[in-house]
Amino acid sequence: MARTSRETRTIRPAARRRPAKPAAERPAPRRRRPAGETPYHHGDLHDALLAAGERVLERDGLAGLTLRAVAREAGVSHAAPTHHFGDLTGLLSELAAIGFRRFNEAMIVARNSETHPLMKGMANAKAYVAYAQASPGMYGLMFRTERIDMSRPSLHEAATASFAGLASAVGAGRNEKLTGEALEALSLDQAAAIARAWSLVHGFTTLLLDGRLRDILHRLPEGTGVDQLLDAMLRSTVQRPPT
Repeated sequence: MARTSRETRTIRPAARRRPAKPAAERPAPRRRRPAGETPYHHGDLHDALLAAGERVLERDGLAGLTLRAVAREAGVSHAAPTHHFGDLTGLLSELAAIGFRRFNEAMIVARNSETHPLMKGMANAKAYVAYAQASPGMYGLMFRTERIDMSRPSLHEAATASFAGLASAVGAGRNEKLTGEALEALSLDQAAAIARAWSLVHGFTTLLLDGRLRDILHRLPEGTGVDQLLDAMLRSTVQRPPT
């Protein structure tokens, strides 16, 4: 008599294999994201990198502005800034172009707020200083010729427009039209007037940002400060300024 097994075996039917999907229906393999890269969902990456660069510039200064720092600030791969701007000079030049455009727009608004030619020039100078105070990092970059490429089309165009605005304000104070062809062929006297006005306001701005005016400012009468000092300085340099 055959011995029966102590274990009861359950016989299961073999699992039915599903037919393979055609290659066209298979989902594409997921790209493995490099370490440190995060998904980007905030619109145009080119503009986002510039915005990140400006934040780094104003927070950490020009010394802290690197391609890696910008990528980290924007939350993208380290290769992204290089892809869009080529190198650090390219990124800095595009940032400077943005600075010059804003700079020029601020001075246009200031000039248009006045009607008297001399007051237009003073408003222009005050807007010049105000922009530098509000964005010292950007302002400093705009005049660091060794760090930017002035031949880059966007920067050349923005800087040229800014200079034309300055010349126009100087010309208005002299009852002259220093725009277009007239700006391309200046007399020595006209060139000297533009250089004098630019040197005056740029020198004041540089001293202010570098903290070199503190010794003068703390000696001023109570209730007066940078704005009053600038206004008094400008009025002392123009011919019979209106009250």
